Amino acid sequence: MAKRADDPGNPRPPSVERVLAAVREGSYGSVDAIVLRDTARDVLSAERARLRNGDPPASVEVLGYEVEGVLAARERSLVETLVVINATGVIVHTNLGRAPWPLEVAAVAADAAHNYLLLELDRDTGRRGRRFRDAEDALVALTGAEDALVTNNNAAAVALAVGLAGRGGVAVSRGELVEIGGGVRIPEIVRRAGARLVEVGTTNRTRAADFEEPLADGRARIVLRVHPSNFAQAGFVETPDAREVADLAHRLGAIVVDDLGSGALLDTARYGLAHEPMPSERLAAGSDIVTFSGDKLVGGPQAGLVVGRADLVARIRKDPLARAMRPDKATLAAVAATLALYQSGRAESTIPVWRMIALSPEALWERAERLVAELDPRAGASAVELRSTVGGGSLPGETLPSWGVALAVRSADRMVAALRRGTPCVLARIEGGRVILDLRTVREDWLGSLPEAIATAIDGANRR
Repeated sequence: MAKRADDPGNPRPPSVERVLAAVREGSYGSVDAIVLRDTARDVLSAERARLRNGDPPASVEVLGYEVEGVLAARERSLVETLVVINATGVIVHTNLGRAPWPLEVAAVAADAAHNYLLLELDRDTGRRGRRFRDAEDALVALTGAEDALVTNNNAAAVALAVGLAGRGGVAVSRGELVEIGGGVRIPEIVRRAGARLVEVGTTNRTRAADFEEPLADGRARIVLRVHPSNFAQAGFVETPDAREVADLAHRLGAIVVDDLGSGALLDTARYGLAHEPMPSERLAAGSDIVTFSGDKLVGGPQAGLVVGRADLVARIRKDPLARAMRPDKATLAAVAATLALYQSGRAESTIPVWRMIALSPEALWERAERLVAELDPRAGASAVELRSTVGGGSLPGETLPSWGVALAVRSADRMVAALRRGTPCVLARIEGGRVILDLRTVREDWLGSLPEAIATAIDGANRR
């Protein structure tokens, strides 16, 4: 005779519903109901395997705790693997994901990723409509452009803009034939777009008149200006005036494409830095198309932002490669949410990049003194004046006055390695044989995690 399900000799685990009822309310935060149910099923599957091995059955309460533990472990694993306390003083750190997003922008992106959207559907007609335009409309409003387009990064934006030349020539100053991140070089972008590179001027000096001959004889259809956002020239140098180049190009029937690299929608000079060219300024100076990044000084997600003449943006949008270079719905939503902060006047107070740039030395000194008082005496900690950099290929050579904490430990190399391998991961730098933690790039809510991380790192460094 077959044994009944409730026979003590043939124990079976409780139902998914009973286990979920035992999970304490609020212990799983905003976990999706489907994820929660799948986790409970995984726990029950493991329970069945234990029962088959002859182990005693677990109570429904214990199984509920196991579900909570699995969810918590997943969250911890993600944080431990990815999240970094950036104490390097480099604000836009390429190796750390560039610009951290504002919390509300991350929330918008999460909602967009989690839900269906009216991405290409007209609400009124119920038919396919134009692709989500909020980000592009915000760019038009912020820069004064006639139209705009969002791509998946600025290299893509430049490649599409250069594609306006077709198989014609693209005139570039020899002083602007630069290499950007990842070993990508402007000459290679031009050639891969199918155009011909026409070099003008010299490495250190180029004038507007240098563009006249290749434009007049038809060798070039486009002038590509590349802002040297990741290096600076000094000494016997000269760059052409943007308005002069644009007037010359337009008189000869050519197009001016201006690649600003990092791009800035706030005036960096207000914060004691050199003035970074703004898209609105370059459009006002006659550029037809301006491209820049969304994840550097703009402070949002990785994206390429194209602004300029409506007819040219329309041509770029119709390029077959534009589809391969367009961002997904979550990125579009995040770009739109980031730009909305500029439109509302809240960029400086809300976007992490600008909050860090705007921090006063006095506020940073107070943080440094507070942290020193909380650190393990073995750290030999003291508050020190520092210089922070913007980073991310922005404002080369420019620094901001900062404060941080210096650690006088036995081995700076071992200490930096121990901090990097710890949980949370802390990235610091070494100066004068001391470990330096620049607090300009440490979010205030992370300061409380540093004392324990430093004490643990001291123990780890001393064991090596």
